[in-house]
Amino acid sequence: MAELAGRYDGFLLDSFGVLVDGRGALPGAAAMLAELDRRGRPYHIVTNDASRRAATSAARFRRFGLDIAAERILGSGDLLAPYFAANGLVGARCLVLGTDDSRALVGEAGGRVCAIDPGGDYDAVVVCDDDGFPFLDGINAALSALFRALDAGRSVHMVLPNPDLVFPAGGGAFGFTSGAIGTLLEVALARRYPEQPPEFTRLGKPHPPLFQEAMRRLGGGRLLMIGDQLETDIAGAIACGLDAALLVTGVTRWSERATGVVPTYLLDSLW
Repeated sequence: MAELAGRYDGFLLDSFGVLVDGRGALPGAAAMLAELDRRGRPYHIVTNDASRRAATSAARFRRFGLDIAAERILGSGDLLAPYFAANGLVGARCLVLGTDDSRALVGEAGGRVCAIDPGGDYDAVVVCDDDGFPFLDGINAALSALFRALDAGRSVHMVLPNPDLVFPAGGGAFGFTSGAIGTLLEVALARRYPEQPPEFTRLGKPHPPLFQEAMRRLGGGRLLMIGDQLETDIAGAIACGLDAALLVTGVTRWSERATGVVPTYLLDSLW
């Protein structure tokens, strides 16, 4: 990593599995950020987390001993505002599965956040996180609302800011996150509507918008993405023309035979 810090003009860094897990900062994270600061290398945190606004994430990083300004944090929840504007969803009735910050992000995007109601009607179902709501009540309400709307021939926007299936919880533990909830709902919808199964619109990595916004903020030059998941961090970065380093201590276990996605570098530690 010391060599790479001198080779690139700027860095895109994943959060969970690279800098932190569910318990705290990961080994080498503080030292790596200090070295980037020492060298004057700009960086941006590029995370699929849609459960926290940037200020909340910055405060959490500080509690973990990582001094990262909110202006350097770009999450998939930040893509909700342009998505809502582009799709005429300002004022739309929204069922939001996620935290208070998730609901705030939808509200800031122009959505009208509604209560979880098994008999509710919604214009959009937005799955942001696995936490912050009554889980079974939430997913059952989402499924019921989608069935009712689709049976009546009415479309409902299905939005999944964070497509990640799992996250590192710390201490060798892992958990399911919002991408898994979206997949669960899609499987159920495919059983009822097999000819044209409804699917969520996925906003975060590996899709281009997060990478493109981070690249814009960093101002160009030779950039490197560092992540721990091949399917999101690495595949998305490469598709956007970036070099990418896979940190092999995270979610993905590297096997060249198992995937067509080949990172530029493999890192066994951050520092």
